[in-house]
Amino acid sequence: MLFDSHAHINDEKFDEDREEVIQHLRDSKIDLMVNPGADMPSSRSAVELANKVDFIYAAVGVHPHDVENMTEADIEELREMVKNNDKVVAIGEIGLDYYYDLSPRELQKKWFIRQIELANELGVPFIVHDRDAHGDTFEIIKKYKNPETECVLHCYSGALDLAKEYIKMGCYISIPGTVTFKNNRKTVEVAENIPLEWMFIETDSPYLTPVPFRGKRNDPSKVKYVAEKIAEIRGISYEEVCKATRENAKKFFKIK
Repeated sequence: MLFDSHAHINDEKFDEDREEVIQHLRDSKIDLMVNPGADMPSSRSAVELANKVDFIYAAVGVHPHDVENMTEADIEELREMVKNNDKVVAIGEIGLDYYYDLSPRELQKKWFIRQIELANELGVPFIVHDRDAHGDTFEIIKKYKNPETECVLHCYSGALDLAKEYIKMGCYISIPGTVTFKNNRKTVEVAENIPLEWMFIETDSPYLTPVPFRGKRNDPSKVKYVAEKIAEIRGISYEEVCKATRENAKKFFKIK
């Protein structure tokens, strides 16, 4: 069985066939999934969907693209979402994005820190988005994450040495469909060399569709292609990758 640790199944790209996609997952080997919010409306809808579907869990948070208008009232609402619902298992996705810079960098940092502090307060893990902001992301997590608060670097795109430093801090590394891309040597190196007990797999649906479906809409059923590629890279069985990444994510999100 497979655990897709990060899929935006409430994204508008699934509006026309969401029920069919979910039913397909029920019929396949995907038995657990975390659906993170990216802003306040998608966080609310993630909670709503998690309450409807037994194997889907929610994370709530505001992505760096959308922090420009974030307020303390949003922090309070996120706090209540976590406190009042057992299906909400993390704060996320949160972080920094210097590739698009859709929000001012100082505001990105401010609200990233504030949401880490919220995770520390609530005793829940957090899910990190880092694009072209490796240095600042690392320094903020190092400074503000409580030692007992866990986090995962979703869609990890950094180097192996940095991944090893994150693991020393108790952070997990999540491998997406980009590991199947022909020239993506950096992610292949990370997938090959980090300890399996610190690894998750994900689709980031509807984005980052793995080969052989690259260019089409991604969905959680395609997480098996990530697991297959990691098994090939590491020279271990597909079943071992599925089992390890599933148990890692269950432990991280405290899902029994």
